[in-house]
Amino acid sequence: MQHSFPILALSVLPLGIAAWAVAGAQEPAQDENQERVEQLFAAQGIRLDLDVGLVAVPAVVEVRDDLLEYVAVLPHGAAHESLFVLGVELDASALDDWARSLNAALLALGVTPGKNAEWIEKDPRPSEQELRDGASPYEVLAPSGDGLYLYAAWFEGDELFFYRIEDLVRDLDRRRTLRRHRWVYLGSRMITRKSGEESFAAALEGNLVNISFFPQGNTLLTGGLPECIQQTSWLPNAWLLPERGAPVTMIFSRERLDTLPAGLRDDLPHVVGGDR
Repeated sequence: MQHSFPILALSVLPLGIAAWAVAGAQEPAQDENQERVEQLFAAQGIRLDLDVGLVAVPAVVEVRDDLLEYVAVLPHGAAHESLFVLGVELDASALDDWARSLNAALLALGVTPGKNAEWIEKDPRPSEQELRDGASPYEVLAPSGDGLYLYAAWFEGDELFFYRIEDLVRDLDRRRTLRRHRWVYLGSRMITRKSGEESFAAALEGNLVNISFFPQGNTLLTGGLPECIQQTSWLPNAWLLPERGAPVTMIFSRERLDTLPAGLRDDLPHVVGGDR
């Protein structure tokens, strides 16, 4: 069962706040309500700044020297293929609620679900010889629609490190970093399990932000570039990253950021042993 809009992802929030999170993009809230909403998310380790238009969460570096398919996962997700892991400080029982709350915070920024990648069968279909030579039987349309800009930041000593996520991912085909772009918001979906219970797919599978395309559309955000069809082109830019397990802050922003917003600076983690 798939819902056209991931409104059930807000079910972990008090009803009035959940309704505000959806309506907030259309109707400005009073200062008191805005502060209440931001405090509610802060209690769950999610920084929501509606004035700046961003969400920031703690993350740790996971993969530095192997191929990537994801930017961010939960501990039970595909961590062996992900740049960052989120929610490592949480009990396993709390991860479902936390993933739903992260999605609710993104919705509170006013983002609306885009369209996942599509695999369309070619007509006419390539010949058997063309298929043997490597031709695909499908035309793949890249994801499209509304989305967010992704960043990571941390301190090493008194030095601030602040990067677009794309700068932390190498594109082996281009021999450069991943092209900068706005990541398409999908918002995951609710799925019905064999038991009849409905679950939030991103929380159940533990995968939050993917680089490579996946037809299921179960993540919160997906890479939106045509080249993201590739699954063996992405490596961490290890020369820019701290060591595996180092804490960073991952930022989801409605607009491009030229500099780190001042309000985030004091809350950034400090990498112990950084020597740059």
